[in-house]
Formats: sequence, C-alpha cells, structure tokens
Amino acid sequence: MPAWRACTSCCASLCRSPRAPWRNVVMPFIEIRALRKRFGAHEVLKGIDLTVEAGQVVCIIGKSGSGKSTLLRCLNGLERHDQGQILLDGQALDLADAPLRAWRQRVGMIFQSFNLFPHLSVGRNVMLAPTLVKGSGAAQAEERARALLARVGLAEKFDAAPDRLSGGQQQRVAIARALAMSPAVLLCDEITSALDPELVGEVLQVVESLAADGMTLLMVTHEMNFARKVADLVVFMHAGQVHEMGPPAQLFGSPATPELQQFLSALHT
Repeated sequence: MPAWRACTSCCASLCRSPRAPWRNVVMPFIEIRALRKRFGAHEVLKGIDLTVEAGQVVCIIGKSGSGKSTLLRCLNGLERHDQGQILLDGQALDLADAPLRAWRQRVGMIFQSFNLFPHLSVGRNVMLAPTLVKGSGAAQAEERARALLARVGLAEKFDAAPDRLSGGQQQRVAIARALAMSPAVLLCDEITSALDPELVGEVLQVVESLAADGMTLLMVTHEMNFARKVADLVVFMHAGQVHEMGPPAQLFGSPATPELQQFLSALHT
C-alpha cells in the first residue's frame, strides 16, 4: 500500500491535505523522526517517532526516567537532540540562536515549578515576554494580560505578588504567561506534580478548557483520569522509547505489553 494511503488510530498523519487535495493527504502538524538524545554515555531518547495533528491533545505517560520530560525539552529546544529531526508545520527545528527564538514563540512550555518572577506582579509576569520579545506596547500587553488572567480565573489578581497566591493560582498564572505569546503548541511538563491534591483540579480544568478551544497540547502527566477524559492520543514511554500508543480507551482498557500492564497496575496499588 502506498504510504500516503496508510491510516491507523496511531498514525492519522496521512489522511487529507490542503496542499495536495488530489492525494487526500494531511501533513502532521508536529513530526518527530528518529529522535535521539544522550547525556554523556547514557542514551535517554532512543529513536522517538511521533506525529501530532493540529488540535490534538497528546498525554505522555511512563515511569520516571523513561525520557518523557527530555522529549518535551527537545521539542522546545531547551535540550539539543543528538540525532533525528523535529518539524512543526513542515518546518524543521533549527538550533541556531535566531531561528530558535522564533521557534520558542510558537512552542510554549509550562513546567512543574511555576518559575514566576517574584519581584514582578502577576500582571507584569504575563506582560513581560510579549513586551520584550514581540515588542508589544504596554497598553496592548496589559490588555492581553488582563484578558488571559480572566481566562484562567484570576482577573482580580493582576496587581498581586506571586508569593501571595496558592500553588494552583501560580500555575494558572504560568499558563497565562505561556499563552501571552500566542503559541501554536503548548507543552506541559508534569504541571500538577508540585501541587497539593486539592489544587490539581483547578489547573487541569484550565488545561481542559484549552483543549476544548482547539489548542495543540503535549502533556507529560501522572493524572490518568485526565488522560482518559481529555487525550486524543496516549503515548506510553519506556526506557527511552515509545513503547505503546493509541486512544485512551485502547491503552488503558487493553494494554498490549507487560511493561504498560505493570505501570498501570502500580498506579492502583
């Protein structure tokens, strides 16, 4: 079968295309090809292949040390991959300074730690990148910051100091800050792991609303209920490789490998 006609639940990358309608093919929005990353003698990513369509929510699960966070950091250019290729909307990641800065404007990232600037107000934290990087005027940046803080349920916190907020509120500010750059893709690296259990829901609710609005999301998470509910594709990483992937019902309902079965069983013990 010609490659352009292939279509499975895990590879919906080859079904339709505005560039070549006669072939009825779509180009993947994000494409990761044979990605490898070493830290010294330790190979963390061992040939990752993954495609993501625009608007998809991809939840990446797996044990600590399986390469999940390193994969996201490579996608954002925070880590320089050793081999392979990363493409966004057909454009390859270029790690030279100027193209990398442009890439990061399109590929936003939220971390486990909130990384808010403590000497700036909540509003100024959200305004900073558009002002410095995009050259937005103060009035325009403030208007957008206020709108985004309202979007994450924190309209009244514009002038507050970050240390006066709960952990969940600080993480929602971090989401608003990432959205201020109008990214095409949002990478979320265990963004609820540092939160008290009662605060996790408020952050996941914001992420779920972003997914409902069509944001392309790649999310490393241990929140399996969220993955079941919201993800279009779940990727199970094991020992630096994509071990299994598919729709949530498939992976959680019928894990195909002992490694995934063991991982899911451990979550319920």
